[in-house]
Amino acid sequence: MSTSPGSRSGPVAAERLTAWFAPVVGDAGYDLEDLDVRAAGNRVVVRVVVDRDSGVSLDDVAEVSRALSDVLDAEDDDLGRSPYVLEVSSPGVDRPLTLPRHWRRNVGRLVTATVGGEQLVGRVVSVDDDGVVLAVEKGGAKKGQVRKPAGNRTLTWAELGEGRVQVEFNRPAGHRDAHLVHEGPEEGPDDDTDDLDDDGLDVELDAAEGEQ
Repeated sequence: MSTSPGSRSGPVAAERLTAWFAPVVGDAGYDLEDLDVRAAGNRVVVRVVVDRDSGVSLDDVAEVSRALSDVLDAEDDDLGRSPYVLEVSSPGVDRPLTLPRHWRRNVGRLVTATVGGEQLVGRVVSVDDDGVVLAVEKGGAKKGQVRKPAGNRTLTWAELGEGRVQVEFNRPAGHRDAHLVHEGPEEGPDDDTDDLDDDGLDVELDAAEGEQ
């Protein structure tokens, strides 16, 4: 959970919001992955990131947004009656993999991982209580080079550092977000189609005391 430097609300507000939001998000079946509070003009921006094993749809994000907005409306006095903007989103692929559940939710995806100062590239094969199995790939450092399989490597949580998902335009079959792959006609050289989940799904609610 984080609070930007200079936020009017400060760390106390972030801690208070986390205490309010975590039970609501948990009861709805999600994990509260991040919470950020910062000042934006005369308003307070509250950014919340949620996730779960089966993935998060736009409808899910909207549902959580409404529930958290109700919490903020009920607790306005404790927030100093400041107008607020609530932004709820799912994690984008740029979210670091730092917890076992992050790795578990990305089985089948290509990642980079830091292991004892070494940078590995591989596909997440499996995740359990002991660690992660990666199907390591070598090469591909230069443009035009193709990475080649280098075998599976078992990494314990103790030796595994931060991981990062690599953007791919084809999801492995059976992955939880395989349905987000564009299945239409092949794109021309000038087409610029973004992978739908690269930046996560986002819903923003704008509210203030007395506003409907």
